[in-house]
Amino acid sequence: MNKALIYLDNAASTPIDMEVQAVMIDSFEVFGNPSSVHVQGRKARVLVEKARRTVAKIMHVPPAEIFFTSGGTEANNAILWGCALDLGFKHFITSPLEHPAVLKPLEFLRQFAGIQVHFVHIDTLGHIDLKHLERLLEEYPGALVSLMHANNETGNLLPVNAVSELCKKLRAVFHSDTVQTIGKYSMDLSQLGFDYAVASAHKFHGPKGVGFMAIRSGKFFKPFITGGGQERNMRAGTENLPAIIGLTKALEIAHRRMAEDREYISSLKSACIGLLRERIPGVSFNGDAAGSSLHTILNVSLPLDMDAEMLLPSLDIAGICVSSGSACASGSNKTSHVLSAMGVDTHRPSVRISFGRQNTLKEVIVLVDVLARHDRPIH
Repeated sequence: MNKALIYLDNAASTPIDMEVQAVMIDSFEVFGNPSSVHVQGRKARVLVEKARRTVAKIMHVPPAEIFFTSGGTEANNAILWGCALDLGFKHFITSPLEHPAVLKPLEFLRQFAGIQVHFVHIDTLGHIDLKHLERLLEEYPGALVSLMHANNETGNLLPVNAVSELCKKLRAVFHSDTVQTIGKYSMDLSQLGFDYAVASAHKFHGPKGVGFMAIRSGKFFKPFITGGGQERNMRAGTENLPAIIGLTKALEIAHRRMAEDREYISSLKSACIGLLRERIPGVSFNGDAAGSSLHTILNVSLPLDMDAEMLLPSLDIAGICVSSGSACASGSNKTSHVLSAMGVDTHRPSVRISFGRQNTLKEVIVLVDVLARHDRPIH
C-alpha cells in the first residue's frame, strides 16, 4: 500500500490550484500568436493585456510597468544585466544571503563587465545591518541595492521600509527578489519603494515557467532576451498565453484568500516549532523563526548525532518532501551558503520545512515523529 504523500517543500514549488488548471485548459482554445493581426492573434493579445491589467491592479502599479517572463531567475538576470550593461551602474550592494539567481549574475558581471559588488553585513539571525548598509550607500551613492524581500532558506523578512528610505535618501536604486513574498502579502509596489521586483507563479499555486518583473517608469533598460518586440520591446519571445493566464488566476486566488491562508499556515508553523522542541532535545531554528520571518518557511538544525547523509532519503522513504537548504540549487546537497554566512554549524543536519494551504496539522505531527526517530529504522 502506497504511503500518502506529505508535501512540505512549498518554498521550492507549490501544487497548482484546480481553478488555475481549469482556466489554463480553457485558454488553449485561443491558439493564435498574440503578435498576429488576424482574429486569433487579436483574441490572444486581448487576453494577455487583460492579464497584465489584473496583475498590475493587484500590485498597485500601471500595466505598463508589468512585463511577463519565464520566472524569477530570468527577471532577476534581466534587471541586473540591464542595470549594469545598459543603465551603466558600476556599484551593486547586496548580501551574502541572496538567491543564486542574484549572486551568480552579479559575479558574472563583476568578472566580465567590471562592476563592483559590495556585501552588507548580517547578524547571526540573518538580518542585514542597516547601519552598514547606510555606510555603503554613503561611500557609493547612486548604487543599485539588491536585497531579497524574504530569504528562501530561512524565511527572514527584509525591513523594506527602512531600506527603501535609505535608498531614496542616498539616491540608490532598489531591486528586490520578491519571489517568496508575492502572493503571500498584499504588496503595494507603488508605495514600498521597489524600483524592480520579480515574481514566479509556481511559488503561489500557479504554473511553472512563468513570472513577471515590475519595473518602475523611468527605470527601463534594453532587453536581456532580444529578438522580436514582444512585451513592449522589453522581453523578446512569443508570450506563453496559458501560463500567463494561470499566473493571473493564481495571483487572484492568493489575494482572495490571503488572510485566511496566512492565519492557517502560521498556526502550522507554530505547531511545528512547538512539537520539534518537545520531541527533539537540542533542536534549533535558523533565522528569525519566531520573529520577523515568512509564515511559510521554517529552517531547522537537528542534533549532531543524527545521520545527516540519510536524513532526506529517510524522509523521502517515509513519503515526506522537504528540502535541505534551497531546492533551486540543482538539487545538490552542497553546504548552504546562507547558513554558512550566518555562522550556523553546517555539520549539523538541517532541513527547510515550507508549509502551504494544502498541509494539515496531522502531516506536521507525522513529520516531527519521523524526525524524532530518524536514527531508528523507518517502516
